[in-house]
Amino acid sequence: MMALAERGRRRALSTVVAISALLLSTPAATATGSLHTDTQLAPGVTYRSFEMSTAHGPVVAYLITADLRVPSVELGLLHPGAVAARDEIPDMANAQGAIAGVNGDFFHISESHEGIEATGSAVGPEIADGADRKAAVPDGQRFGPALPAGTSTEDVFGVGVDRRARVSSVELDGMLRSRGRTAEISGLNQYALPEGGIGVFNADWGRVSRARAVCGTDTDRTAPCSEQTEEVVVSNGVVTSTQDRPGAGDIPAGTVVLVGREGGAAELEKLDVGDRVVVETHLSAADAPPLDFAVGGFPILRGGKPLSGLDTEELAPRTAAGVSADGRTAYLLTVDGRSAASTGLSVLETAELLRSAGAVDGMNLDGGGSSTIAAREPGQDLATVRNVPSDGVPRPVANGVGVFSR
Repeated sequence: MMALAERGRRRALSTVVAISALLLSTPAATATGSLHTDTQLAPGVTYRSFEMSTAHGPVVAYLITADLRVPSVELGLLHPGAVAARDEIPDMANAQGAIAGVNGDFFHISESHEGIEATGSAVGPEIADGADRKAAVPDGQRFGPALPAGTSTEDVFGVGVDRRARVSSVELDGMLRSRGRTAEISGLNQYALPEGGIGVFNADWGRVSRARAVCGTDTDRTAPCSEQTEEVVVSNGVVTSTQDRPGAGDIPAGTVVLVGREGGAAELEKLDVGDRVVVETHLSAADAPPLDFAVGGFPILRGGKPLSGLDTEELAPRTAAGVSADGRTAYLLTVDGRSAASTGLSVLETAELLRSAGAVDGMNLDGGGSSTIAAREPGQDLATVRNVPSDGVPRPVANGVGVFSR
């Protein structure tokens, strides 16, 4: 194992040399359908495609740089409307008016519990235009590579109300109050609740079944569904119905559905039809100021250094987001992989490439068949896919990072 790790480290270091040399030069665009090198998509937003020669073969990469000092430039969450839904990056970008975008967080893509469909919802938090859309599932319920030490599903890449991008984390603060009793809320529109927890589902969730929320455990995503569950519907602050198992269907505005498991279910069973209920939830950032936009992933770069223990072996398509030291410049990176034209990168190599582009903090986003970058050329009406997705076509994903020129 030590020999493998050392080999991967040496390979990564040799790749870093190639990365640094290429980014300091003027690389030639080589990917089919890519824009010319260093194309300005809008004031403050540039696009670059380039090919690198690495120790493990050629790598084709794409980089969008967004200067947040330019008043018209914004970053935001690309999403398909409902939390429990998926769509392709160019479709989401065009629907929301973005000039460019990349795929975002890992998501609930498969299911091992018989009779329950994959929800398609993201692993981590979502904040869009200052509004909380969802919170993070427990670490043991996530999809994607192993989390580096000291990271969690609550980690996010986002932009604060001060227009500075940063890698941060957000925690759900929630409380249920009724008839003088209080109970903690530990979930918001998420496909998996903590053991013993209570989750809130609202109109943002969509019509997909909420049954998956009570399956698995905090450490085992494939564990059986809980036998002790309860669902309570609250409309305009009043309990209108209760049932033993989570249901499905659209949730009207002004209505929330509470789902509990184990101890959380026992708390919900104390509620009766007609009870008045106050439900409060809020995603709080670990550092100030509040985030106006956030998407989940896992950190790979902090203070200009890759995190320790990042994978050095698996080569794959990658997507990552980074930020400059002052938070005024954001970098969105996509790397093709799993082909003769582009081998892909390891997670460590992705961190090094992001650093060479100018980032001091960075986040790994979903990769593999999900890795997609779309851009709209000046004068064109629609953003189109610019990379070569490893599935052959863009994969519908839960969310993405959009670049807007207002």
